[in-house]
Amino acid sequence: MRKVRAGLIGAGFVGPLHVEAVRRLGYVDVTAIATSSLETARKKADALSIDRACADYHELLDDDSIEVVHVCTPNYLHYMVVMEALERGKHVICDKPLAIDSPDAREMRDRARSRRRVNAVAFNYRFNPLVQQARTMIARGDIGSPRFVHGFYLQDWLLKETDFSWRLDPEQAGASSAAGDIGSHWIDTAQFITGLKISRVLASLHTSVPIRKKPAASREAFQSVSGDEQMEEFLVTSDDLGSVLVEFESGAHGVFAVGQVCPGHKNDLQIEINGASGSIKWIQERPDELWIGSRDRANADLVREPSLLDESVRKYANLPGGHNEGWADAFKNLMSNIYRFIAEGRDPVADADRIDFPTFEDGYRACSIIDAIIRSNQDRSIWTKVEYEGKNHVRQ
Repeated sequence: MRKVRAGLIGAGFVGPLHVEAVRRLGYVDVTAIATSSLETARKKADALSIDRACADYHELLDDDSIEVVHVCTPNYLHYMVVMEALERGKHVICDKPLAIDSPDAREMRDRARSRRRVNAVAFNYRFNPLVQQARTMIARGDIGSPRFVHGFYLQDWLLKETDFSWRLDPEQAGASSAAGDIGSHWIDTAQFITGLKISRVLASLHTSVPIRKKPAASREAFQSVSGDEQMEEFLVTSDDLGSVLVEFESGAHGVFAVGQVCPGHKNDLQIEINGASGSIKWIQERPDELWIGSRDRANADLVREPSLLDESVRKYANLPGGHNEGWADAFKNLMSNIYRFIAEGRDPVADADRIDFPTFEDGYRACSIIDAIIRSNQDRSIWTKVEYEGKNHVRQ
């Protein structure tokens, strides 16, 4: 592969993980980083061995040698940064959710399409080998037509009143916290595995810790409070817990829960699909196992072993059986698919059938579902249609 130069905008919890993933590919050079201040950018650049630190993202976008921009800022900045990056002719990889609401996400999708720039959203759970295997098995009819899709995504990092993140601030994260942050992952992964699209939702969202202690200085995700931090009271209006009934276009039904105040659950995403003749379940914290349920024969656990996976899936299993692969490996698989498409010089419009990664189209669909969840909750938990506009087919 030819060398590809990339830049990173935003370097909190997930930004460095983007850098680690692309460096594992061997042909991507991350040459610049931009954060909220030059001092912070220099510290992050030194920690990540990145040559150039930029005082703001405009300086990074001015570098014509940078082809790809990774946007890892708080959610409210995604729209502004992505739209400008696309105008400058950059390919863009944006962290999830794509935007704070679906209208912004739709504009971002359409702008990327009109500029014919590669666009991707970091829905990395798709690229665990056994998630790919589950999708393949369902597509070929191994469990029959999906009837019921259910699961949850639970964490405990916001359990205490002294736990705080910008994700709890609607001005920075959007109207929903738990549903928008981790719920978007569950939604994308469930739709990817089943090949089905969510069309209606009925949601009940809740704020279980209504008053939190906000630190005077910003704090990265999952970082514990220190004893000498200055704190002030913060009224929380976004959700940290919720349950959502879903209906798919096919007529299949489902339900999922999200929560970031659930003791003992660190990053517990689970999805089970019950079909007409069988079931499949995947648990993110046990990523090398796929449970297969049956009525007329013994249930089975498929352990990730390349020789046992479908031939189309084996490329995502990078190690022999018994050598655990997890979150970072799935993230690398995602980046590999995106950067191969870029390095080969492919056009995201003309070569749309070659795209094997989540695009802004997927990001917009997830935002549309989150918006429907928010509307349903505001309307006292009634069934609410997902308002979604199909692809913009205008070629410019």
